Amino acid sequence: MAEPTILFVDDDAALREANVQTLELAGLTVRPFAGAQAALGEIGSSFAGVVITDIRMPGMDGLQFFERIRAIDPEIPVILITGHGDVPMAVRALQDGAFDFLAKPFAAGHLAASASKALAARALVLDNRRLRAAESVRNESPLIGDSPAMTRLRDTIAQVARADIDVLIEGETGTGKELVAAMLHRGSPRSARPFVAVNCAALPEAHAEIELLGHAADAVPNSRFARTGRIEASNRGTLFLDDIDGMPLNVQSRLLRVIEEREVLPIGEARPVPLDLRVIASVKPGLEALIEQGGFRRDLFFRLNVVRLSLPPLRERRADIAPLFASFVREASAQTGQSEFRMTDAMRRHLIEHDWPGNVRELRNFAFSAVLDLAEPAAWESAELGLAERMRAYEEALVREALALAGGSVTRTVELLRVPRKTLYDKMQRAGIDPSDYRVRRTRR
Repeated sequence: MAEPTILFVDDDAALREANVQTLELAGLTVRPFAGAQAALGEIGSSFAGVVITDIRMPGMDGLQFFERIRAIDPEIPVILITGHGDVPMAVRALQDGAFDFLAKPFAAGHLAASASKALAARALVLDNRRLRAAESVRNESPLIGDSPAMTRLRDTIAQVARADIDVLIEGETGTGKELVAAMLHRGSPRSARPFVAVNCAALPEAHAEIELLGHAADAVPNSRFARTGRIEASNRGTLFLDDIDGMPLNVQSRLLRVIEEREVLPIGEARPVPLDLRVIASVKPGLEALIEQGGFRRDLFFRLNVVRLSLPPLRERRADIAPLFASFVREASAQTGQSEFRMTDAMRRHLIEHDWPGNVRELRNFAFSAVLDLAEPAAWESAELGLAERMRAYEEALVREALALAGGSVTRTVELLRVPRKTLYDKMQRAGIDPSDYRVRRTRR
């Protein structure tokens, strides 16, 4: 998946160059086109960007272009640039699903602001599509296991999802907290609305409030345009605050007000924005101790702890290890093209004897490593260091895959892998990975 890009289409070379420069100065990636037909070849159903097009153009005009885009994917945002006489046509296009229209002459800030909102809207559409696609290839319930603990958990999730109340999910690393949050969203009346996940532990403290709350135009240094925060982006949907116990204390107080008042005040704005959302938060065990140490606000805990779901670690439901492993082997085989799998005695012993501190995530990595190592079955009889080396190789492959999907964008790679930025840089340095090798080069026409 390439970096989100704006396709700017205008047959007037001077206006095209000026508007492209405006968007680039706002930090946006733009590809200019002199005609709609050439731009159309860059658009598919997985297109991650938006289209800005003039209406009056020779050949295929902007409205015909919009209709062609809508036939490919009706959820690709299209912003129309109109002359005074074209406004009625633009309004009709807006009613037919166009994202926005700008009547000439328009302020540069309006163009950049509309484009930024369109990119955010497209990102949410694609994120939710990926979420639904990932769920569709799983069993009816993606929580695999017939142990009493998992049976009770699935029943509880089904009940709580319909109740549309805030939920606190507690569990060790790798137990599936984000999966449970997604199931709660999918089973709720908000399932057709945005599911916005925020990795609180990966938020840089200096920018956490900006990321969550957003800001008005010119309200923060080096930012001329307004920005919609992740909280406001989840309006009418579900906000999932993953690892909220890692959220900086100064942001916790702002979040408390959001949850209590159901409104958010972006930085620099005079009036708050009302919200209709469901809040789901996840924490690791030991939050009460963190509260006693002053690392987490007690009042925020009480506000979030309306319903608490506790996810059992894998070592406490060992009967589920075999079916989970079998499911992950099937998934790995399908992804890698391996047609056969043979479990060795060493693999079986590891499944039985290991405590799985990384829980389901660690088990999944082990299954993928097992499938990938089929060409060298003797390696499974080696010392424990062999497994560690294989896991590092698999981890490196995941980093490279994420960088390729993100088009070399470190920010997007951090979001895909859900790791702190420093952790990602450490892993890339250790593996000799240069993100610029995966960057999509910008072309100018």
